[in-house]
Amino acid sequence: MAKGQLWETRPLEFWAKAKELRAGYEDSAKSTSNVVAQGNWELAPAFPALTVIHDNPIGSMIQAKNDAFARKARLASEIRGWGRELCGYVGTCWGCQFLGYLEDGSPWQKRQLVIPHPCQCDQHAKRGQQARDFENMPQWGSDACMYVGEEDDEREKAFLEHNTYCNLRVVNDIERIFGQQCDDEKLVQVLRDRSATQAARREITRICASTIPSPLSVKDTYSIFTLGGLTKVDPEETNKFWRMVVDEVKWRADNHIAAVANERFRWIEAHPPSWHYLKYYRYMEDYGAVCMGSQYSNGSGMYITHPDGTIEYPGAKQWPEDTPIETREDFIRVCISRDGRASFGEAGAMGMKVDEYIHRDMIVKFAKFMQADGALLAIWRHGVGCTLTRKEQAMYLKEAGLSVMHYEGSQPGDRTDLDEHRLLDQLDHWMQSLGLRKFD
Repeated sequence: MAKGQLWETRPLEFWAKAKELRAGYEDSAKSTSNVVAQGNWELAPAFPALTVIHDNPIGSMIQAKNDAFARKARLASEIRGWGRELCGYVGTCWGCQFLGYLEDGSPWQKRQLVIPHPCQCDQHAKRGQQARDFENMPQWGSDACMYVGEEDDEREKAFLEHNTYCNLRVVNDIERIFGQQCDDEKLVQVLRDRSATQAARREITRICASTIPSPLSVKDTYSIFTLGGLTKVDPEETNKFWRMVVDEVKWRADNHIAAVANERFRWIEAHPPSWHYLKYYRYMEDYGAVCMGSQYSNGSGMYITHPDGTIEYPGAKQWPEDTPIETREDFIRVCISRDGRASFGEAGAMGMKVDEYIHRDMIVKFAKFMQADGALLAIWRHGVGCTLTRKEQAMYLKEAGLSVMHYEGSQPGDRTDLDEHRLLDQLDHWMQSLGLRKFD
């Protein structure tokens, strides 16, 4: 990067629309006419009066906006027997349930059924338990089937059929218990909308990775990345929004509009940040350092290395277009058509153990794809399964030529054990060890 180069910066034009969509989601979540579910169920848009609320966006927003209330909510969970090793997102949301109100003073919206998010993280499957026990409501579960080792087509097929059965049962039971009819045509739209949103997010990642200066930083991304995913808003409006983001990011890239005006160092993370202290992103900008994202913010997936050394990010493998779709079961099978290990088929084809790829090769390829110079890796003490192999990942990144720094804290949704002053001191030492000084 050119020494002393200074690029133009501008406010994000899609920001107002993002706030509008988020406000609409919050209004929908508080509506008394909808059936409210706890979890993250991808087929929910097929039911016109079903609102699905997930803990992650709520818990992270509360922690980011009001630390005092977040502590109060987690204490309400703790005095009822849930220990501090519980995920901060969950502890905060369950605390709001016990208190009976949210951070803005509005009543806690009681759930009427529970569909826990499959257990990609170590506590996802437990998240519905307290909500179910508190209100004595129906609960269903689906599995995030996973195994380690080489790819196995027969296992993949069995996993898909099992997951299809789980989701078909949820659809049928909601119709039976709540009297709501699933709109089967909407199931097709769910698939199209999800594919369009994922394609837009991949395109944004590609643009940022290939452009210097980067038109977005991860702090920008974190403000919008749940829209259409964990934060379920109107599908048509969601697609319009993500196309708006893609168009603006392309324009910013073409016109050298930077996220960080004096960009000269790129770094990545691995998973969620400490939501109460996003200040460290801005602090790093004083050094001309921009965070390019993480597997959490930009989406995990297969990064393919070509013989010439270039890396491609095609995303998850798609369902073949010639697949016959005639029944509701067919629709559901297509909607949830992910293999048992989150679509890392190339790893198996190369004879690579998929668990090794997820914890080793994927983060290294992500770093190279984003043209990163360094990595900041959190060591969370409890509540987050994704800290597994974090030290080993640092070694792999160093072997790939990146500078790596660790810091410790409780977990992304809980500030209790994060020493902010020590973190800033560490960042100073890290940058200065690389010969970088703060800009005036």
